[in-house]
Amino acid sequence: MICAIILAAGKSTRMGQPKMLMPWGDTTVLGAVIRTMQHAGVGEIVLVTNALIAGNMTDAKIQVVENDNGEMLESLKAGIAAVRPSAEAALICLGDQPQVEERSVRSVCEAYRKSKVNLVVPSYHMRRGHPWLIARGLWDEILHMREDETMRDLLNNHKDEILYVECDTPSILQDLDTPDDYLKYKPTD
Repeated sequence: MICAIILAAGKSTRMGQPKMLMPWGDTTVLGAVIRTMQHAGVGEIVLVTNALIAGNMTDAKIQVVENDNGEMLESLKAGIAAVRPSAEAALICLGDQPQVEERSVRSVCEAYRKSKVNLVVPSYHMRRGHPWLIARGLWDEILHMREDETMRDLLNNHKDEILYVECDTPSILQDLDTPDDYLKYKPTD
């Protein structure tokens, strides 16, 4: 089974408000990410977030893990620790990428199912995007990474093992960090 770990514990300092709760079409930014993962058919969704966002989650099918630290690596470690033992791989999703399309997620999952490599990364015109797929074979390494290391270090340490999946949409590169980003990518009603 492939699960999704949604990283949504950031403090939204550049946005100036909790971006995960901002409107996005008929839902919120985070709601759109969750919906995409559900429609893509992932077997389990683990949401790593802060207390404010956790208090707004009402979907009992989502496993919520609180991490008020906000650091991405710590959130990923918390998510990996919470995943069911039956998961063989995890999509590492950014909570501020509501425009990532279901077909991109499905392409990453399908590439993993065919290859069984440890790392699958979507790309658009040779630029790495999200969500990454990390197989269970690398989880122990992630759990033992030092605080000063980043996920980019993991990719660099395994650069020859990455399977890149070319996507035909730049949405895998786009996240919402600032009010300008939000206005630029927000769906029109």
